Parts: sequence; structure tokens; C-alpha cells
Amino acid sequence: MRNTVILLLTLVLLVSCAEKVIEEPENLIPKEKMAEILHDLAILNAAKSGARTKFRESGIDVMDFLYKKYGIDSTQFAESDLYYASIPLEYQSIYEHVEDRLKEQKDTLEARGKRRNDSIREANLRKKDSVAGARGAEKIEKPTSPQ
Repeated sequence: MRNTVILLLTLVLLVSCAEKVIEEPENLIPKEKMAEILHDLAILNAAKSGARTKFRESGIDVMDFLYKKYGIDSTQFAESDLYYASIPLEYQSIYEHVEDRLKEQKDTLEARGKRRNDSIREANLRKKDSVAGARGAEKIEKPTSPQ
């Protein structure tokens, strides 16, 4: 009896998980494009939080900008986002893709910054060494006066 109940509950759980909660909208944004939109949204929101005044002064609305860039409207975005959110594994894979791209870009920028800082540090050391070398040469070249 117990095994039958467990089997029945497992079957109900499997059937309910396979059921679509929301029907696919007819103008669904493809998964790859949705990932690009969410990537740009993350970057723009980060920029906006760091330069809120500049965004306000320029009159740039992040979502309007994205709608124009990707040729979509707010309804299409909202319906697509809701649809993907109703399929947790799809939604998770989209966000993992976005996260991977952001991490890759962050690593690239950090590497560039490190190379730039290393170049500056090296140039300063060469300058310091050349100045010290020039001062040493002056001392050697100065004739000593006999007393």
C-alpha cells in the first residue's frame, strides 16, 4: 500500500512538472536574444547606479533604449520574460549565460588594468633608474679640485 501511494505521488509530481504553466507567446524573444538583452540590462543598470545624475541629465531611459536596440516592445519583453520564468531550467540557463559573459568581461577588464598598471610601474622604475644613473655619471665626470 505504501509503495502504491509513493508511486502515485511520484507520478502526479512528474505530470505536474511537465505541464506548461504559461503558453508560449507568439512573439517569443529567442533564448539567445533574451540573454543579450538581460546582459545589456545588467550593464546599463550598473552604469546607471554609478552615474545616476548623468543618466537623469541625458534623459536616457534604460528600457526604452533596449527596446529600440533590439526592436522589441515592452509587452513582448514582459511576456517572454514571464514565459522563460515559468520554465525554471531555461530561465536559469539564460541567467547563467549572462553571468558567464559578465564574468568574462570583468576578467578581461581587470587583466587590461593590471597590464596598464604594470606598464606604468615599469616606466616609473626605468625613469627612476635613468635619473639615478645620470646623477651617478655627474658625480664621476665632475673633476675634483686639488686642495
